[in-house]
Amino acid sequence: MSDIFSRIEHSRTADEVVQQIESLILEGVLRAGDRLPGEREMAKQLDVSRPILRDALKALEARGLMVSRHGGGTHVADVIGQVFSKPVMELIVSHRKAASDYLEYRREIEGLAAEYAARRATREDLAMLDGIMQRMEAAYGRADFEEEAAIDVEFHHAVGECAHNIILLHTLRSCYRLLSDGVFQNRLVVFALPAARDALFDQHKAIHRAVATGDAAGARKAAMDHISYLERAMAEAERSSDWQRISRLRLKQRLETGGADRKLP
Repeated sequence: MSDIFSRIEHSRTADEVVQQIESLILEGVLRAGDRLPGEREMAKQLDVSRPILRDALKALEARGLMVSRHGGGTHVADVIGQVFSKPVMELIVSHRKAASDYLEYRREIEGLAAEYAARRATREDLAMLDGIMQRMEAAYGRADFEEEAAIDVEFHHAVGECAHNIILLHTLRSCYRLLSDGVFQNRLVVFALPAARDALFDQHKAIHRAVATGDAAGARKAAMDHISYLERAMAEAERSSDWQRISRLRLKQRLETGGADRKLP
């Protein structure tokens, strides 16, 4: 993080420092939980006095964008995903139609993000995506389901960043945050389906390839096809799970009755 802050060129006021840090948060450069450099180092990078920097950080903290931890420095506040209140989030998680609508929404918005990413990704963006895909391939080769799931989320975050649209970026982050607690569980359920891991890996490679080659239409289609597959796979996994539950109950009942069919009266 030592080189993301730039020298304040004008009057060097606290407001100018606030504006620069706010821009870094909006653009997704600074993320929730990121720790800022020490006061001395940060003041040097910004070329402002330490009292001005302190005033700026206090203003950011008052706005809920920064949090100070005793002995732990200043961190970017966790402001992503607060679009929905906790009661609404609990309703969304617990109702089947909401989960279906969530995937429908993701299909459209991730298709748009992938299209923009293919049009706008810089050389540095593509290098970042390359690195993520290399780690995804390594996790895939080890059959490390949980790591694959974590990198999956990171990959989709990165595509959103490559779109270079502030509103789209934060909408996507809120979208992923909405059901973040269920990410691993959902992926592990899908993994139980035959050939699902291969299909998911191939789909991510297709999105990456289209973005890397600047194929906007192909990137949008690949992203939307990926979510459509997840919809089908989750429905199939749910049916399979229900069938297994019924089968276990049926077997349990047969064993308890000695395996004999009871005659109707």
